Amino acid sequence: MMPQPPPAPSAWRRIQTAWGLPDLAGKGRFVTANLIDSLGNGLVVAFTVVFFVKTTSLSLVAVGAALTVGQLLVLPFPLFIGRLLDKYGPRTVVAAGNWISVAGFIGFLFSHAAWQIVLWQFVVQLGSTAFWMGNSPLTVLVARGVERARWFGFVRALRNVGVGFGGAGSAVALSIGTVAGLRAVMVINVVTFAVAGWLVFTLRGADTSEAAGAGPAEPKPAEPEQAAGETTGQPSGGYRTVLKDTRYLRLVATNISFVFSSTVITVLLAVYAVDDLDVGAWIVGVFVVLNAAMVALLQTLASRWIEARRPVTVLVLALLFNAAAFVVFGTLLVLPGWAVIAGLLIAMVLYTVAEMLGSPPTSELSVVMAPEHLRGRYLGVYQLSWSVGGAVAPALLTALLEGGAALPWVFLTAISVLAVPLVLGLDRRPAATSEAAPAGDVAPKEQLDGDPVG
Repeated sequence: MMPQPPPAPSAWRRIQTAWGLPDLAGKGRFVTANLIDSLGNGLVVAFTVVFFVKTTSLSLVAVGAALTVGQLLVLPFPLFIGRLLDKYGPRTVVAAGNWISVAGFIGFLFSHAAWQIVLWQFVVQLGSTAFWMGNSPLTVLVARGVERARWFGFVRALRNVGVGFGGAGSAVALSIGTVAGLRAVMVINVVTFAVAGWLVFTLRGADTSEAAGAGPAEPKPAEPEQAAGETTGQPSGGYRTVLKDTRYLRLVATNISFVFSSTVITVLLAVYAVDDLDVGAWIVGVFVVLNAAMVALLQTLASRWIEARRPVTVLVLALLFNAAAFVVFGTLLVLPGWAVIAGLLIAMVLYTVAEMLGSPPTSELSVVMAPEHLRGRYLGVYQLSWSVGGAVAPALLTALLEGGAALPWVFLTAISVLAVPLVLGLDRRPAATSEAAPAGDVAPKEQLDGDPVG
């Protein structure tokens, strides 16, 4: 009897493949939870300052200072969250992160003094940090060893779409202008984040061997280097082990370059274009929308291209695209007025391509380069590159801009180019191969997403 040919893929699956989307069957809860978080962040980022200015008697400066202090207080907590990831696994940490944010949003509703804003901003940011630290290993669980680059790219695109729609919803609330309307948005956030936590916490799935072995084998990024004298594969060690892993620290240092680059739109672009290039603020808005639209529409296609290539190759390209974008941004100072708009367009396209290329492999490598039993602690150190870099970048870049319009672009170009040697060799195994968890393996205690879509 002749073997039956495999069934032809459905039309929807063909569309998924063509657009670089991962197989979404059975992943409805994970996707919905990510969309809710992105929508909520879009709402909150866009209107938190106005919310407190409208609902309290505090000045704009006092509100901004309180929010900043609350965010700074979270800086050391990734190391603590890393321990929780190792102990409880990513599903529990991500769900807890959503629910911690719920407590913070409820606190926002009853805040009237600066110290209350500091406290509840700290709580919200703590929940957000827990969510994003756990979401990368959770994505690896959901991917089950296949289409990981697509999954990381899809989550990135989903975040951009959610933040965009969340920002639009926030703009509608702000246009209403009433305190009741602003409070209603916050209540919506409370409800949706509570639902997102439940969706993640109720994820169900297969055992470790099924998830780790699902699908065709993929090239594995390098295992972490073991410190001399350590016994490999033992469930021991801590942050000292992470700090001895020079290969992983190179990835963390490389990510700092991407963190600084990610602040260009929020910190530099508007003030540079308006004050130094004499460009209208509305044009800056157009380019910001272009960036968001490109990521939302093209990120999954970029991930389809990325998955067929070595992560190191993609990261080098991302760094070089960033460097090229910053060179163009800097040279706009010497161009005639008619060429500045075209130059801004070129620079923004280069910058966005770098963003799309850099995000999936850094997120994936941050998980799969870490040994399974210390994955949470490794991610705690990796998260510090985001926390510390995000805190330092605004002050440093604006100080450089004050010293000279070209200085921040020289600095950003330099750190992008200097990061290239750090990336080289990250996906090669060291001579003494450790017995740490292979790239396809996943965090202890959990495998996910056997639930039907919706």
